[in-house]
Amino acid sequence: MNIRQEMESDHISVYELVKAAFASAEHSDGNEQDLVAALRDSSAFVPELSLAAVEDGDIVGHILFTKAAVDGHTVLALAPLSVLPAYQRQGIGLALIAEGHQIAKGLGFDYSVVLGHAEYYPKAGYCPASRFGIRAPFDVPDENFMAIKLRPDAENVAGIIRYAAAFGL
Repeated sequence: MNIRQEMESDHISVYELVKAAFASAEHSDGNEQDLVAALRDSSAFVPELSLAAVEDGDIVGHILFTKAAVDGHTVLALAPLSVLPAYQRQGIGLALIAEGHQIAKGLGFDYSVVLGHAEYYPKAGYCPASRFGIRAPFDVPDENFMAIKLRPDAENVAGIIRYAAAFGL
């Protein structure tokens, strides 16, 4: 498997991949593929952090990190992470997260925040965002709203996260 930056020619494949990945997801509004398209067209989009996992020439996974803000500090929001159902539980998602974190650090980002499964994202180093003083702009169980400090020397941030307008929050 190879992880690389998503290219414009990948957009249709990624759209279908995200749709398939969330088709049977427990917590999904069915619009994750449209969210990816909207985020690509937003000022929050960071092209280097839209990554595709490719196996045998086919895109089997995708991750997107976009800019968000906490008390005037720019952070990243991980959303969504998608892996084709036939390729799930093979480490592709965790590999995409790890690669995204490495690139994000290199770009100077200090934190990533995710709303997700309480048993999955801690495998990638995420913990409840409340430990950093980061709060969601909506009611959510503490164990599902998580963050990771990407750089040990990062300045502390605290406050309510402001997502890109494409999230519709």
